[in-house]
Amino acid sequence: MNDSKKAIVVGATSGIGEALAIELANNGFEVGLTGRRQNLLDELDRRIQTRTYARKMDIRDAEAAPQILNELVREMNGADVIVINSGVLYRNGSWDELQAMINTNVTGFVAVAEAALEYFTNKGKGHLVGISSIAGLRGAKGSPVYNASKAFISNYMEGLRHKIATSGMPIHVTDIRPGFVRTQMIEGRPRLFWVSSPEKAARQIFSAIRNKKKRVYITRRWRLVAWLARIVPDWIYNKW
Repeated sequence: MNDSKKAIVVGATSGIGEALAIELANNGFEVGLTGRRQNLLDELDRRIQTRTYARKMDIRDAEAAPQILNELVREMNGADVIVINSGVLYRNGSWDELQAMINTNVTGFVAVAEAALEYFTNKGKGHLVGISSIAGLRGAKGSPVYNASKAFISNYMEGLRHKIATSGMPIHVTDIRPGFVRTQMIEGRPRLFWVSSPEKAARQIFSAIRNKKKRVYITRRWRLVAWLARIVPDWIYNKW
């Protein structure tokens, strides 16, 4: 990858998105940054040494978010990689929280992904990266809507990949499936295993982008958990 490459990270103000933006910059990318919190965008902008472009975006606004993405692409004079990292997890189960997860993880994700895909189709090439989760492999009592939303993302990304394949254009779609990463999402949860730092996750995600992988588990050892999740019977799974 050369210094002329440009990437946009949607949801760059914390956690995996923040670490990935820094990793991309460290590998010579100009980086477009989006997020809901302007102060965190400004802080990240100051920390990154390569050229950056920052735009406040609330992905829950499915009408405004694609417009902001397109404006950012124009400001950057193009983009080679667009990463959609925005996602929320709530466990209390109030309707407001359930709706927030759907609006962010499903509706907002699709709105931005479709805009990114339209841009790459017009350009004739590009790379769309979506952050789903290992949680998407099966439903779970902790937050059924969250798991379902991540399953949606993985299936949606696979559908996009099949759709693009018929065009013959060099547009790549990568589904990133993290396990436990040390972010706000897992704060206060005891007895977690194989917890990765955001920086380690970002390095492996960058490797997946560089190698144009279709889907990867972050960290790589979570492939074992994915395999077990598919074969374990309900009577065992329900006890977890």
